[in-house]
Amino acid sequence: MATYNKFQDFSEQLVRGVHDWDAHTFKIALTNTAPAATDTTWNLTSHPAPAAANGYASGGSATTIAISETTGTTTVTGTQVVFTATSGGIGPFRYAILYNDSATSPSKAPIAYWDYAASVTLADTETFTVKFNNTTPGTIFTLV
Repeated sequence: MATYNKFQDFSEQLVRGVHDWDAHTFKIALTNTAPAATDTTWNLTSHPAPAAANGYASGGSATTIAISETTGTTTVTGTQVVFTATSGGIGPFRYAILYNDSATSPSKAPIAYWDYAASVTLADTETFTVKFNNTTPGTIFTLV
């Protein structure tokens, strides 16, 4: 199972209202370059993604976000994202990055990343599924 890591700036982004969970687009991007918890923006220059080809879209793929609240505890969930390689394959990559593709200040605001502990390369027809909390929809985070 992958290891969850929160970007430190995310807590400030929440307080400043950077994320509109109902209207913004949230994506999972793949990279083989280790993110730093101190990163404040997501970009392909610092964290090159696999080529935008062979089943991988530029910038990654979107997840559908849902929010629920019960007795003061709010849970944010996301649907799984599946990457399916076509001829030529996808990779290598080791990290899955969740970021807000609609955010403008900071641009492409990073939320969290998952470390899969080793690089992965997908051959033609192989799939890689990112599931939050190993379920779909899965819990991304909870505020108590």
